[in-house]
Amino acid sequence: MTPSDPEQSTSPRPPGHVPEPVAAPSAARDALVGGRTPLLLGVVAVALLFGLWGAWRVFAPAPDSPQAQLENRERETRSQRRQIEQLEQRVATLSRSDQISRDANRDLQSTLAERDEEIAGLRADVAFYERLVGSTAQRRGLAVHSLRLQPQNDTAWHFTGTLTQNLNRGAVSTGQLTLAIEGTRGGKLEKLTWPVLRQQANAPGMTYSFKYFQQVEGDIFLPPGFTPVRVAVRLAPRSGAPIEQSFTWADATRDVAPATATP
Repeated sequence: MTPSDPEQSTSPRPPGHVPEPVAAPSAARDALVGGRTPLLLGVVAVALLFGLWGAWRVFAPAPDSPQAQLENRERETRSQRRQIEQLEQRVATLSRSDQISRDANRDLQSTLAERDEEIAGLRADVAFYERLVGSTAQRRGLAVHSLRLQPQNDTAWHFTGTLTQNLNRGAVSTGQLTLAIEGTRGGKLEKLTWPVLRQQANAPGMTYSFKYFQQVEGDIFLPPGFTPVRVAVRLAPRSGAPIEQSFTWADATRDVAPATATP
């Protein structure tokens, strides 16, 4: 060996020594790049997040800015409007329910009043029948128990006369009923006879036939300008003398008018 050979100038290696392999340059670069990739990705992600945060800070309105206050007020307004609509709906529902309850209560009160009136009428009828046909009833002959007049229009009136008798029990009273009305017209006293009231010459009376009582009904007509004062009811039985009873106009136009016998 010559002194210029490098291999010959190196120190001798011990026997059995294995030389270490030398890595290629390309493999070293790959290892270096592979170790830096996660770090680069992390830096990029942090930079991206920081950029997004900065953009949000730039474009998002500040909490105290007019725009933010306006948006808050708009949200509050929408929320309040929804609450108001819900309250209005509730008030409408409650109002409707209250109206239904009021109508039902009014109908119930009206029905109760009608029932009370019917009961009072039935009690009055029972008392009337007891006085008329009861064992302690006072015996009376043919009479006009009551007279009621109801207006139909300005001149027409409907009358209902209740006739009674219990003197002859089982006997049938038969005859005719007529009316005459006293009043004033043009400042003068005037008496309207049955044909004038019926607007028919020779008008027949209203026929009656009963054992204990009967209601006789009909219509009469008053001339314009006539002011009635008293009504006279005349009963002409088939046998016996005529009977006449009078009622004041005020009493006759009430629900039940008590009779006043004419002497």
